[in-house]
Amino acid sequence: MSRIETIGDATLYLGDCREILPTLGKVDALVTDPPYGLGDWNNRGSNAGGPFDSEVTQAWDKPITAEHIALMRAASKHQIIWGGNYFGDLLPRTKQMFVWNKLIRGMHFNDCEIAWCSQFREACRVFDYSPASAEKKEHPTQKPLALMRWCISKIPNCESVIDPFMGSGTTGVAAVNLGHRFTGIEIDPGYFDIACRRIDDATKRPDMFVQLEKRAAEIQDALDLPVSK
Repeated sequence: MSRIETIGDATLYLGDCREILPTLGKVDALVTDPPYGLGDWNNRGSNAGGPFDSEVTQAWDKPITAEHIALMRAASKHQIIWGGNYFGDLLPRTKQMFVWNKLIRGMHFNDCEIAWCSQFREACRVFDYSPASAEKKEHPTQKPLALMRWCISKIPNCESVIDPFMGSGTTGVAAVNLGHRFTGIEIDPGYFDIACRRIDDATKRPDMFVQLEKRAAEIQDALDLPVSK
């Protein structure tokens, strides 16, 4: 661990998640999009730096291991791990998968992406969202903010979120938008700086609807009033 930044309710660590996760307490939810190791699959596709099997991508696209999975599951009550179809040999059986339907067909990249979810008995869910609608990409595999907000909203009684492969910080921005505490870990200094900037900006511009709902809940708790349905 070489650097820690605190931004509002977010704490960001620059370093290897295998070293940092065991030092942290357990959180409600882990929502992450780890490296898939696509070069090892001999797949080709396009991203911000070139094809997935290029030297540029190989510098960071190292697949996660059983050690990563064990640490992530120990650090959180619920997990949503994108790229779950690449890690079927590492993850236990589950009924619930999340599918991001990109509303495209037959292009050189996938029509959809799949996340493994730890809520074993819950149903699979699909999120329809075109990549063309996404915000400016600052990481080769950056997920849309709307998708990560949707993921977090599906986790019951969620107040704290962690992403051990934070990248450019989209999960953190989504968590901040929704009024949750966030912990992020990123090993690359360049992407860490981008995540700090984006999460700081999100903290300075909170979602007013979320803040009003949160304040109303605090007042109800203080007055011991029943929450209206």
